[in-house]
Amino acid sequence: MTAEDWTPNPGFKVPPPTGYPPEEGRYVRGNDLSPVAVCVILKWREDEIPEGIEKLVRVGVESGAALSGTLQTENIGIEKMICNIVANPNIRYLVVCGPESPGHLVGQTLKALAANGLGEDSRIIGAESLTPYLYNIPREAVERFRRQIRIVDLVDEGDPGLVRDAVWSCYQEQPTQFRGQVLFDPGAMPGEPICASITWRVRNPWYAPRNEDEKAALERMHELMERIRARNEARRRGEQQEQ
Repeated sequence: MTAEDWTPNPGFKVPPPTGYPPEEGRYVRGNDLSPVAVCVILKWREDEIPEGIEKLVRVGVESGAALSGTLQTENIGIEKMICNIVANPNIRYLVVCGPESPGHLVGQTLKALAANGLGEDSRIIGAESLTPYLYNIPREAVERFRRQIRIVDLVDEGDPGLVRDAVWSCYQEQPTQFRGQVLFDPGAMPGEPICASITWRVRNPWYAPRNEDEKAALERMHELMERIRARNEARRRGEQQEQ
């Protein structure tokens, strides 16, 4: 990230590509040219979501955010969010708010990702959550996300007025102080958007191999499954020929 990427340039905007946002989720789409998205941490089941959490999502988009929605998991949930953000170069800030989720720790995980990135095993470096692995999106998208956005940290806070002020500060033309950060609209991220989608290589990250021995065992299992599949397919073709 260069200093030029973070100077006020509110007039530089680009239209998001066709297919934006590429991933579905529990979010609301707002102003595509806005420099900010709002992420509301979700620690409840869908049928138990408090009205206050839904209000924070509405406040985000009503205040001018490009996207405003909830985030529940530290792996696939973050992958989906990254896909949607890097598809819109205008988004330069991510306001993270709401009560931290026990176990998933998505607020802490997001901050660790922004600060440290991924290890060779696709684990978010420094994350304290149980399964902070990003297997299903290109590393290019992860690194673009880290270069493109800055996090506005409101973890464990849920005052709608505070979220509104954070969003407002992000789209100011001149540098504006907010909770110890200097916020302003730097314009769109230089470069082409990345319109990536989850590949679903790993649907259950908690079952992913934790070391080389487990990885080798998993590969042997996949090879065995492939041999069984091929044998069954050959048997099926033989039976069809006999008929």
